[in-house]
Amino acid sequence: MGCSSDNSTNSSDAPANNAFDLSSVFNINFNVLPNYSDQYIPVYITKDNSPTNNPISNEGATLGRVLFYDVNVSTNNEISCASCHKQEFAFSDDNAVSIGVDGITGRHSMRLVNVRFANENRFFWDERANSLEQQTTMPIQDHVEMGFSGENGDLNFEDLVTKLEAIEYYPELFNLAFGSSEISELKIQNALAQFIRSIQSFDSKYDEGRLLTANNAQPFPNFTAQENNGKNLFLQPPVFDTMGSRINGGIGCAGCHQAPEFDIDPNSLNNGVIGTASGTGVDFTVTRAPSLRDVLKSNGDANGPFMHIGVSTNIMTVLNHYDNINIAANTNLDPRLTPGGNPQQLNMTAQEKDAVQVFLQTLAGNEIYTDPKWSNPFIN
Repeated sequence: MGCSSDNSTNSSDAPANNAFDLSSVFNINFNVLPNYSDQYIPVYITKDNSPTNNPISNEGATLGRVLFYDVNVSTNNEISCASCHKQEFAFSDDNAVSIGVDGITGRHSMRLVNVRFANENRFFWDERANSLEQQTTMPIQDHVEMGFSGENGDLNFEDLVTKLEAIEYYPELFNLAFGSSEISELKIQNALAQFIRSIQSFDSKYDEGRLLTANNAQPFPNFTAQENNGKNLFLQPPVFDTMGSRINGGIGCAGCHQAPEFDIDPNSLNNGVIGTASGTGVDFTVTRAPSLRDVLKSNGDANGPFMHIGVSTNIMTVLNHYDNINIAANTNLDPRLTPGGNPQQLNMTAQEKDAVQVFLQTLAGNEIYTDPKWSNPFIN
């Protein structure tokens, strides 16, 4: 499915004689669309998982933005993608587990930061989606989340297509994005994926420092001594004794969260958090995590609770978990957490934990929280 725009431009003229006045509904200048397709990407960012058959276009991402914020995409007209992925929390959720049309969901909503630059191409905490395109409509077709499951009395996805066809602005927007007013699941997937891939964060204190140095290992001249210490602890692997106790080195976060994208290593297994949102049973299937960029704001506030069950908004809870791993009969635990077959004991000091926290704060961007092109496009 091709897009009607050339990715080299950041503007587009709306079709002449529109059947519907889009400006009456949206805070969007359709004569000069926001730039989604040609954003700045640092030279040290080398990953890009955009498929060749769905490049980001300004028109496609604009449609995706509308779909992302539109409550009409749920059966009860109350839930949108943005209900669980909020711009003010770096497109995460401030609830421990998210709320859908039929109650609470099974897991915390993952942050949508730099998804385009992830090394892992599978999505959801358990990696059940093979691509971002596939992932985008799975919540829509979930009985609890957005309700168009087609099961147990639910409407099905074709009912959603019929619903969107009857909303005046969608034929115009699909025609703008794809050169045809026809609405389909594939087009919805492509548009949502384009918008989500456009959400990026590369204006952090870390990025300022990285541009001033040849590599991550060098001290960043714009960092404090504590921030550089935290960076070193994050990047350097630990040295363990025969019982799995750290005796030297860093704490090895980069073994799974690789700089400079800070995305999860695709080969990662479970991180040792095996609880469930309901508090009953165990879950060994969680093997993915979002990028650590914007896991914290620059002031140290969390962008929502951590882990797949939203265990805490205190980053020290996370550091304490990795400080002393509990094997707990976990058959899918990542072997990097069991050096020599023993549970990892990092023995971090309070000063080391503080240093790692302030380093994580340097990964916080600015525009991701405020840029209008990622905001709610509807006129309230």
